[in-house]
Amino acid sequence: MFTEWHGILPEVIVVATLMVVLVVDLVLPNHAKWTLPGIAAVGLGLAAIPLVTMWVSGHERVLFGGSYVVDNFALVLKGLFLVTGYVVLFLSFNTIEEGPYYRGEFYFLLLSAITGMMLMASARDLIVVFIAFEALSAPGYLLAAWKKNDLRSNESGLKYFILGVVATAIMLYGMSFLYGMAGTTRFTELAHRLGEIATSSDQFPIMAMGVILVLIGFAFKVSAVPFHFWAPDAYEGAPIPVTAFFSTAVKAGGFVGLIVLVYVGLAENHDLWQPMMWVLAAVTMTVGNVIALRQTNMVRLLAYSSIAQSGFILAPLAVVGNSPESTVAALQSAVVYLGIYTFMNLGAFGVVIAVSRRTRSGQIASYNGLWRSAPTLAVMLAVFLASLTGIPPLGGWLAKFSVFRALVVDGQPSSYVLAAIAVVNSVIAAYYYLDVVRRMFFEDESPELAATEAEQPPAPLALALAGLTVIIVLAGITPLFTWFGENAHLVAL
Repeated sequence: MFTEWHGILPEVIVVATLMVVLVVDLVLPNHAKWTLPGIAAVGLGLAAIPLVTMWVSGHERVLFGGSYVVDNFALVLKGLFLVTGYVVLFLSFNTIEEGPYYRGEFYFLLLSAITGMMLMASARDLIVVFIAFEALSAPGYLLAAWKKNDLRSNESGLKYFILGVVATAIMLYGMSFLYGMAGTTRFTELAHRLGEIATSSDQFPIMAMGVILVLIGFAFKVSAVPFHFWAPDAYEGAPIPVTAFFSTAVKAGGFVGLIVLVYVGLAENHDLWQPMMWVLAAVTMTVGNVIALRQTNMVRLLAYSSIAQSGFILAPLAVVGNSPESTVAALQSAVVYLGIYTFMNLGAFGVVIAVSRRTRSGQIASYNGLWRSAPTLAVMLAVFLASLTGIPPLGGWLAKFSVFRALVVDGQPSSYVLAAIAVVNSVIAAYYYLDVVRRMFFEDESPELAATEAEQPPAPLALALAGLTVIIVLAGITPLFTWFGENAHLVAL
């Protein structure tokens, strides 16, 4: 019994924290509600303690008949979600132009979404996956429309809600096909039964339809093309800290569910979904990068950049199952890329928050000459954009190298073609990332910057940016993320 409680203790602590936030918000007067983010931060910190103790203990925990597994893969990703939540708390603190983030509902919804992500990392059952999927999605519908008096924010929340509900229905419909044919919802049993069904020509089309529908639901969550159309508007209309959360933690939660599904639940049917994954990866990175070239708004540029980055994360999944070596390399690549991408994207959005506090503008042109009035912010943004480009020795180069390595290790002609497409897209992305850097350092100061006095960002925001900058630099010159990727073993029980 202790082992089972230990296995779910991180989630229990986060749930207890969000309940405390809700109750305290009801009884505290408005002038004292600044304490709520502190309560949320303490809860996330406490939830990390059992993650560390379980990692040190070194053995997996199987709960609820094998539907919930706590292995190294789950521990690494849960830790990533907790750190991301912590950073978003810092980014949202005292963000003037985005509204009253002291409200308890914001932190309640944020913690609820983090709970869903942590559940997803341990889910080994279709029902648990669906519950986790809804737990991380539903709070996002409200967070996207957080600026209640802003029409764009209202549009953002409504569009995200409608399309999200449709995607959920499609996923659930696909799950019903899989359960109806396999008679089980547990991934390991599902993989075995579907492997048997694949040899039966009369039942294969129905099974294929179920798999495709489930993958479409996840493709929506990770904003893969052509299921990406909600992302740019939702990202632009939502408050910037929420956008940062969507583009990192929420996306990572979707990828974690997808990885577990294809590695455990669909492991014996990789020939069925591999072509779809290959096409999704190639089209997603290409469409995201090409459309990003035409953006004039910084948030929309990062939104399409985020879509393109999804294609890079999908790429190694297109080689899963071809050989033991390529399967292991693909899992390590996905974990490394998710970790590094999360920190560099959070950093980019953090600088956008700091700059927009001064300029009250999201236009890329407003960043012209940023070096002259805010050199620290300009250097930090240059670091994050260069990392997203994949320039050594910053962390982004390691993320992209891990993807290329997984594709080359596979050794198939289709893998080499996908690697070539990824190289071309890296060059395209370099153009619009480095164009922003050029504007900051080599253009005259924009009217928005010239008309205002320089101001220091709030201490929590400045601390978060400094920490993210250090992490991205260290990620490229130390083996920390590689070590986590190599040790994030995914156990199928």
